[in-house]
Amino acid sequence: MSQTVLVSGGSGYIAGFLIRQLLDAGWTVHTTVRNLAREAELRPLLGGTPETLRFFAADLTSDAGWDEATAGCTHVAHVASPFPLHVPRDPEELVGPARDGALRALRAAKKAGVKRFVQTSSFAAVGYGHPANRYVAGQVFTEADWTVLENPDVAPYMRSKTVAERAARDWIAAEGAGMEYVSVNPVAVLGPVTSGDLSTSIELVKQLLEGAIPALPDVGFGIVDVRDVADLHVRALTQPGLDGERFLATGPFLTFAEIAAILKRRLGAEARKVPTRRLPNLIVRLAAPFSGSIKQIAGELGKVRAGSSAHAQQRVGWTLHPVEDTIVDTARSLIDLGIVKV
Repeated sequence: MSQTVLVSGGSGYIAGFLIRQLLDAGWTVHTTVRNLAREAELRPLLGGTPETLRFFAADLTSDAGWDEATAGCTHVAHVASPFPLHVPRDPEELVGPARDGALRALRAAKKAGVKRFVQTSSFAAVGYGHPANRYVAGQVFTEADWTVLENPDVAPYMRSKTVAERAARDWIAAEGAGMEYVSVNPVAVLGPVTSGDLSTSIELVKQLLEGAIPALPDVGFGIVDVRDVADLHVRALTQPGLDGERFLATGPFLTFAEIAAILKRRLGAEARKVPTRRLPNLIVRLAAPFSGSIKQIAGELGKVRAGSSAHAQQRVGWTLHPVEDTIVDTARSLIDLGIVKV
């Protein structure tokens, strides 16, 4: 395969798996990092050769480097987006870079003659800010749903992903003639890790294994395997007739207690620090005014944010790992790499 693809954010979790899958399939890959000093660290993890994997310095907040990174590319997977562990005081700290970075990547792609642009959006752009009756068992979100930005309770990260995807779709409609656009919207991404540079979702499993979460709040999230998310990106890049498509990438919705039970059952003594006690909702609500992170958890108590991946499975033949295997593979890799001591 002679095609060349830019995967932005090459140091990221999803991007790493996507780059490896594309290299294995014969693509030439360009990738961006904020600092080229990271190339020496990343190249052994990603594979390829200097001819098949090229690094470029580019940042979501600056125009510099984007034209060089996309030059000669036929496809773009724009994966890079800010995803902090802690809630910023000013939502614009996330919204601005997410939106402006997507538009920078789009403009550079159009200039380079890119045929298809795949944006890594998120369930954050789908399932937030809706009326309370959407967050009960039996209600399922699909690609037709959008996070309700008019709701002031929508957190900065959810706001940033929604604004970025809407801005990209608006830009394509106005200026993107001749370039196809697809978005992929994952839920919480778990799976094996290859280094200690952990995503926010992986940190949750790490904290459970370490006993850093002393009790389990009545909170959950949809889970999807990073290997499957990368595979869906490859399908979105390559399968014909997908212009304008939106693919929700999700497995089942699991609570902290359900994840903890899987770790206990499958890992035995290695999961001895994983908590089993439940954290009463009242305690979470009492602590919420004093911590932005706890306030976010308090807003999730008892809510079921379930999504359906039926569209991706039917439209492009996508398949998923069993969720228990995904959770155990996450934990096993953290233990095997020495990131978690058991």
